[in-house]
Amino acid sequence: MKQRLITGIIAGAVFLGFCVIGGMSFHLFVLAMSLIGYYEFVKMIKLRPFSGIATLGFIGVTMIMFPWKLLNITYTPNGELIWLLLFLFMMMTVLTKNRIDIKQVSLLLLGVLYIGVGFYFIAESRHAPDGHGLFWTFLLLSSIWASDAGAYFVGKQWGRHKLWPAISPNKTIEGAFGGVVIAILTAVIFAISSGDLLGLGRAILIGLACAVVGQLGDLMQSAYKRVYNIKDSGKLLPGHGGILDRCDSWIIVFPFVHIVMLLPY
Repeated sequence: MKQRLITGIIAGAVFLGFCVIGGMSFHLFVLAMSLIGYYEFVKMIKLRPFSGIATLGFIGVTMIMFPWKLLNITYTPNGELIWLLLFLFMMMTVLTKNRIDIKQVSLLLLGVLYIGVGFYFIAESRHAPDGHGLFWTFLLLSSIWASDAGAYFVGKQWGRHKLWPAISPNKTIEGAFGGVVIAILTAVIFAISSGDLLGLGRAILIGLACAVVGQLGDLMQSAYKRVYNIKDSGKLLPGHGGILDRCDSWIIVFPFVHIVMLLPY
């Protein structure tokens, strides 16, 4: 527990420090996180991270995460890039005569989208065009962390009914509900302290999304880790596991709030 706490404080301070700095430094830091996350994903699905086919996935993540806007390059990752990656991955099944098969390339492409798009929207939140990117990033992170803390402590104290024992045996319905309440309260505090930047109604929706979608992101990762019978995605963060273990909620919540346009910019 002590190691977990120390690692959490150091890792959190480093990430928040880069977040405060913003700009290219933050974007490159998040890019590095995404590549480490993809490395963990490839290892987890039992493929060699530096094989030719996996390298294509690393290139895909980099193309999605590359700081195009910050370099004033008029390009935005879109469906055309996804199709090109799909084409290249599928082509590899032909060129290798199914030594690399459809199951492998499907998983690798899934990893590119899951990780690349997730971290892309983390970076985009900090680069928000309204100039309040730091506020929006801290709002989402704080609401996610509040949900995690609320679910843990409420579940530990009052949890009686299992939420989804086949996927995550320690989570409870009471804990999940506690996480939702604490996340909403956190978002409301941000709204009250923001002046006219964030309305109360939208804050409640954001807090609700961070809790519900964030907990789903956690369960999603628990589900696919069970398939491969592993506890952690990596060992980068002692006591916490890997990048994906710590960011499982982030890379689901950040795209979600952007896609459903919960952030008012």
